[in-house]
Amino acid sequence: FGSLIITHYQRLLNYIIPDYVHVMMDGRLVKTGGPDLAIRLEKEGYAKLRDELGLDIKLVDENA
Repeated sequence: FGSLIITHYQRLLNYIIPDYVHVMMDGRLVKTGGPDLAIRLEKEGYAKLRDELGLDIKLVDENA
């Protein structure tokens, strides 16, 4: 059985353990990992990942 679930809610992943987690920013796939990637995003946020990857992207929830 295979499925694609798109979510911003890490809590959902407490019930559905993914094999892969893909992160998209600005319409591009920027990072792939396992369930630990979702946990890291919940703790550190998308801005830290963006900065780590050296991407020049403004996130929706950032202040102007």
